[in-house]
Amino acid sequence: MPFILGTAGHIDHGKTTLVRALTGIDCDRLDEEKKRGITIELGFAWLDLPGGERLGIVDVPGHERFVKNMVAGAAGIDFVMLVVAADEGVMPQTREHLEICSLLGLREGFVALTKTDMAEPEWLALVKEEVAAFTKGTFLEGAPILEVSAATGQGVKELKDYIVQRALKLEPPRRPDVFRLPVDRVFTLKGHGTVVTGSVVSGRVKRDADACLYPKGLPVHIRSLQRHGRDAEDAEPGERLACNLQNVEVADVERGATLADPGSLFPSKKWVVRLEALADAPHPLKHHNEVHFHHGTLEVPARLHFFGRDQLAPGETDLAEVRFEADMVGIFGDHCVVRSGSPLRACAGGMLLSPLPPELRQQDPAFREKLDLLAGLYARAREGTVQSDQEALASVLALQGRSGADGALLRVLTGLSKKRLERAVQGVAQAGRAVAWDRASQGWIGKAGFDELCGACLARAAELHRADPLKAGFARAALEAGWSRGLAPKLVQKVFDTLLKDEKLVSGGDVLCLAGHEVVLGREQERLKAALLKACRQGHLAPPNLKDVLAAEKASEKEAARVLGVLLREGSLVKVSDSLYYAREAMDEIKARVVQWFASHDDLSVPGMKEVTGLSRKYLIPLLEHLDQTRVTVRIGDKRQLRATSGKDLESAGKTT
Repeated sequence: MPFILGTAGHIDHGKTTLVRALTGIDCDRLDEEKKRGITIELGFAWLDLPGGERLGIVDVPGHERFVKNMVAGAAGIDFVMLVVAADEGVMPQTREHLEICSLLGLREGFVALTKTDMAEPEWLALVKEEVAAFTKGTFLEGAPILEVSAATGQGVKELKDYIVQRALKLEPPRRPDVFRLPVDRVFTLKGHGTVVTGSVVSGRVKRDADACLYPKGLPVHIRSLQRHGRDAEDAEPGERLACNLQNVEVADVERGATLADPGSLFPSKKWVVRLEALADAPHPLKHHNEVHFHHGTLEVPARLHFFGRDQLAPGETDLAEVRFEADMVGIFGDHCVVRSGSPLRACAGGMLLSPLPPELRQQDPAFREKLDLLAGLYARAREGTVQSDQEALASVLALQGRSGADGALLRVLTGLSKKRLERAVQGVAQAGRAVAWDRASQGWIGKAGFDELCGACLARAAELHRADPLKAGFARAALEAGWSRGLAPKLVQKVFDTLLKDEKLVSGGDVLCLAGHEVVLGREQERLKAALLKACRQGHLAPPNLKDVLAAEKASEKEAARVLGVLLREGSLVKVSDSLYYAREAMDEIKARVVQWFASHDDLSVPGMKEVTGLSRKYLIPLLEHLDQTRVTVRIGDKRQLRATSGKDLESAGKTT
């Protein structure tokens, strides 16, 4: 498993010189760096390991003006070499760099005591005591303090041997398996085009693959890869990588962009983090104040919003919503650093709990529950057990509420690898706490959220029934209105499938209704229904015009529409045109006469239809068109032929109204 070693320490304590002594590589590549004798930008080198692997090394600047560059370099390292000059001891950036490493979640490292040739033995002993006291209470407490002089070469071999052995013994950290490379350099290489470099912080990437530059969402193609000066077919976490990109110009890429697989990250202008203020921070972090926010290789302005407090005092820890001016991308468990104040210095850091948080408003009855779920994610991440993975997933699904999430989003929201996520999903589903709505994309929703959707759909159906009680049912689109807005289509389909399976909804042709729904007519509606049916039956083959019936009954077309709908659904009446309705018995008789006609005729014309029925033209044309529509006859020119070829077909055709 490859790892990356990073330097840290005050300016002019010999970080770059020491890296050159260890690797033979000069990390100061800029003319200004060579002229001024200080490191300004990040530098990169490597150290050969047994077996042919190479350990990546990131050399960071030590000047206080370039701390933002230091944070960018430290974001991708696995263990740190804190460099302290023997002739000066612990200095301001020694302290701030170690704080930044702690805030970024580093837990492995050692101290290199440089320039030992410039210190007397007694002074050297005092400095070692100072360093030991300085690191007490940090992740470097008790770490080796290795003496070295790059100028004389004393201790260089021993330091190199220690680094190699330490790298071989390091335990690989748990990481998400979403490929991400935060860009720390971008440049043009003649004959190649745009090149970006960075440390692979998670996932794997292959040459000749499609990718995306986030948060802008720029699609790119990875033409080739180079790892520590060697061409590579692929790369994995903990490796320094240069990627030659197609379909993008240098001007479109900045430090801080993240190279990742298409569709794997989700831009957002809000995050929720667990923020911890340094105990020796110079001042509290105030609610709504602007800060410098560091994530990966990116530094952006942001505002911190606390929940129920006006500030976060030194040494305190709490949740905060971070609001950005532009989109950001991250994954649960990422670390961040906050710098604030004058002079500008690191004052807090934290862990990303949600890169796509729910709405968090104190007026929301579920506000406190949401905060508790977010806070619980931190504790479960530290446990790292199968059970804690399941609980974390259940919490994330609960926070997603009615939206649910597909596999790609769940990997971002939980920070779990694909395999760990699959195991967690199985456990949560078996416990009845989650519902799958799309097996292909691994779409899941919490049981409570799904039940809420089902309840909303049923409530919509009840609302429609109340508004139009004479209607037998409604189109699915009408039932979807409101509650399904913004939901994945397959999730909406799952709701309908479940309600139909559980017989809470009933399908009747093209409409859906609540189970047990019955059309109940009022007294006046029953009277109108009887009158309409009576008039049509009495008219038999020549029923009266609908308007004439309504006029006699002193009823409006609007009042009659619902009653007619009931009669049509019952099958008592057959609609031939907007003004012409037949009793079912009369229509069956007409169809029987038409079929009988074809027993001795090849076709049927308007005069023939008059001979069949004895009706006038005002009936004949609508009737012929109705017979065509119900697939009893088919029109060829000005005549009709019998479409149905058997009694069964005719019966089926006759039921189509």
